[in-house]
Amino acid sequence: MELRQLQYFVAVAEESHFTRAAQRMRVAQSGLSASIRALERELGASLFLRNTRQVELTTAGHAFLAEARRALSATDAAREAVSAVQGLLRGNLAVGSLQCLHVVHLPKVLAAFLSAHPGLELRLCHGRSGDLVEQVRNGQLDVAFVSGTARVPDGLTAEALAAEPLVLACAPGHPLAAENRISLSLLGDERFVDFSAGWGTRDLADEVLAAAGVHRRVALEVTDVHSLLDLVACGLGVALVPQSFSVKTDQVRFLGIDGRPPQWETVSVRRSPASAAAAALLREVTRAKGGLAGAAR
Repeated sequence: MELRQLQYFVAVAEESHFTRAAQRMRVAQSGLSASIRALERELGASLFLRNTRQVELTTAGHAFLAEARRALSATDAAREAVSAVQGLLRGNLAVGSLQCLHVVHLPKVLAAFLSAHPGLELRLCHGRSGDLVEQVRNGQLDVAFVSGTARVPDGLTAEALAAEPLVLACAPGHPLAAENRISLSLLGDERFVDFSAGWGTRDLADEVLAAAGVHRRVALEVTDVHSLLDLVACGLGVALVPQSFSVKTDQVRFLGIDGRPPQWETVSVRRSPASAAAAALLREVTRAKGGLAGAAR
């Protein structure tokens, strides 16, 4: 029994007509009819009741149709599995990420991933969340790890990865440095260090401070975390940052926010359906995230 015979049989069953089935399969009707007859001889049963106007399934034909469809579906699944493996072996993977991704240690994840799939060509870029999402949308990136504040357009899939509170970063000699927690309303007269407009943490800080009635002054704008923390450490301003920034330096005081602290969320964004390589990387990130959570406990 050949796969081609099953395909011809299903086509005839669905079209109820040999000519239409042959047209659908793009073969000569004589060849299709001969293939069906050979299948019937092999099975020892008639699969169709034939007349001049249409073709109907016999009882045996109805029973065989369900199994033929199942066999063809399994064949398609097998092809897709091979395609997925081939994609991982020889494909390309373009990843975008925030500069500091606290959810997982992305360099370690990527190193392990490439070790498991050495034929992949990897490209990584850092950038603003909105820019990274747009690059996923237009096909420049397969997946991006961005701020939850980013707008995700139709056609893309976003999945929450983690959330953490914002904290206030200030110099050890700052008047607020002796506090453990502060109210956002106390920050109206402060000079701020922050990222440029359009960066996720800047957008979130703007939003939460405006909601608290604070019209702040951003005097120093940066594009990297370490410059921000260095400026804060030197007393040139304060900053609202994700709590995970606190592990990057011991030269800055980090204070909690009173009440319900605003949350900084990280999400993954991908096209639908995801490429085989992107789907595999996201599975690896999920495993690594679970490992970090277990270590933290």
